[in-house]
Amino acid sequence: MGKKSIIVLLCIVPFILMLAAIPFVNRIQPIIFGLPFLAFWLFFGMIITPLCNFAIYQLQKTERSAE
Repeated sequence: MGKKSIIVLLCIVPFILMLAAIPFVNRIQPIIFGLPFLAFWLFFGMIITPLCNFAIYQLQKTERSAE
C-alpha cells in the first residue's frame, strides 16, 4: 500500500465516522462515559479527525523532504 492510498484512506475515515455511520449508531444505549452512544460517537469522531489530519500532514511532509 503506497503513501497516496494511505492518505486517501485517512481522508475517508473522518467522513465515514461523522456522516456515513450516523444512521447505524443513532441510539441511546449503551451509555459510555456518561454519554449516550451517539454523543460518544461524535466525540470520538472529533478526536480521530485531527489525528487523521496530523497523519496526512506528516506523510506529505516526509514525501516533500524525499523529493
